[in-house]
Amino acid sequence: MSDLAYQPSMLDPALLGHGPERPNLGPLAGGLRRHRLIRGAWVDHLPGWVRGSDQVLETLLRGVEWRAERRRMYDGEVAVPRLLRWYGRGEALPHETLTEARERLTRHYAAELGEPFVTAGMCLYRDGRDSVAWHGDTHGRSSRIDTMVAIVSFGSPRALLLRPRGGGESLRFPLGHGDLIVMGGSCQRTWEHSVPKTARPVGPRVSVQFRPIGVA
Repeated sequence: MSDLAYQPSMLDPALLGHGPERPNLGPLAGGLRRHRLIRGAWVDHLPGWVRGSDQVLETLLRGVEWRAERRRMYDGEVAVPRLLRWYGRGEALPHETLTEARERLTRHYAAELGEPFVTAGMCLYRDGRDSVAWHGDTHGRSSRIDTMVAIVSFGSPRALLLRPRGGGESLRFPLGHGDLIVMGGSCQRTWEHSVPKTARPVGPRVSVQFRPIGVA
């Protein structure tokens, strides 16, 4: 992945002569804003939850064994327009901040979710040509029960769009460096989400998705 480079903010402490900022997590309580959607779905959004996230992004770009996949479509196969990595139960995550983030999310949502976040799926969007089409995470228990998928975004800002399943007006959540978004309730069954392509010149972005076991 040596050809990928992320341009850090000009306000980064390292560039101001204060040394690199150690990654740390802001508070969840009091910061998350809940957006209640129709059909029993909701979305929590917290910009800038991971502070000092340049270090985490660098580790993800350089230290993860990203995989290119192909999927069957119609009569042939096409390349998946992003790179992927899946971390299952018990598999060490590539940065300690991600392990802490998963634990903090598990504690914060314990009363609503009733189980821990276990797996971590990761997607690398190399530039604006990489994307993910409209879908819901319904390959598992989320096809029949309410659950949660928590996403932490690192790198260049990209838009996450949501729309009611079956069609309807879409909602736009701009996700920047270190931002958190949590889709909960019936969201995976009754809504769809996507990250569209963009013609704007954008650098790499990594999406880290924490899920309970059996949700994919």
